[in-house]
Amino acid sequence: MLQRVINNWVYGGFLAAFLLLGLMPAFYRSWDLTLILVFLQLPAYMLHQMEEHDDDRFRHFVNRILGDGREILSKKAVFVINVPGVWGVNLVSILMAYGMDIGFGLIGIYLTLINAFVHLVQAIHLRCYNPGLITAVILFLPVGGIALWKICATGTVPMIYHILGLGSAVAIHLGIVVYVMSSLRKR
Repeated sequence: MLQRVINNWVYGGFLAAFLLLGLMPAFYRSWDLTLILVFLQLPAYMLHQMEEHDDDRFRHFVNRILGDGREILSKKAVFVINVPGVWGVNLVSILMAYGMDIGFGLIGIYLTLINAFVHLVQAIHLRCYNPGLITAVILFLPVGGIALWKICATGTVPMIYHILGLGSAVAIHLGIVVYVMSSLRKR
């Protein structure tokens, strides 16, 4: 059963994104706009992941482009990167922004924006589409950009939260690069 979850997680996330968006009226009444924008990073990411991982597109893309057809990115690795690594990080970011300080929301916001940046740089470098590029541009840039602008506009979030958010996002993406590079060396 676990293997089926690992193989099909993206479809559950896609459906969960609509469920989370459907809950927005309830949140809208009790949360301010800044917290709602932090929350929106998660369903935006889930919708992005559908473009990126439906039919295992991203894994096949990475294995073809970087691994010359060899498996350097496994289904299990993709699952771990995206479920605990994206959903879990966003969950913690949302809960800490809600319960402690809105500055913690920058973790999820920067995760979204760094991912969009990576997709854009990859498209420019390879001069081709990469799985997830469209939603990175039409979802991540506006949702992440507006959220970042709104948090900055409050004037109440110290620089340490930006460092934490940006550092976390960069560390997660560098972790993926290190994993892929170590897989390349093993092959």
